[in-house]
Amino acid sequence: MPELSQETERGRAGRPFGWAEVTGPSMVPTLYHGDLLVVSHRGRTRPGDVVVLRHPFQQDLLVVKRAAERRDGGWWVLADNAFAGGDSTDYGVVPDELILGRVRLRVRPRKPGQRSPFARLRWALSAVRPVLADRSASRRLRAR
Repeated sequence: MPELSQETERGRAGRPFGWAEVTGPSMVPTLYHGDLLVVSHRGRTRPGDVVVLRHPFQQDLLVVKRAAERRDGGWWVLADNAFAGGDSTDYGVVPDELILGRVRLRVRPRKPGQRSPFARLRWALSAVRPVLADRSASRRLRAR
């Protein structure tokens, strides 16, 4: 579950992008605890996109999930880690107004022990990756 900074939340209406930080294991193996996310506040949500949304029952809690399927009244969202829970199987369809944006990039934090130039170069080449839409999300939904 990511937490958006106060600056990101204030600037959401005016800025096309914001930052979020992942806390928890619900999106493993796509996202890990401590990953930083670049979130696009503009554009359309499509099935398979990773999105940042307000929790339907706790409006002050922001979560990151995969938009699996469009249903009446909003989006059915799922965690990539089926054992973590905390998705639409618990709280149902998420209304469109609670979807804040799509995740475009993830930046993995550098580990404290990475001091050698080779380790830093390896981190720099692998730290920033696009977060791609998984078009098989609706197939996983039917399999559950």
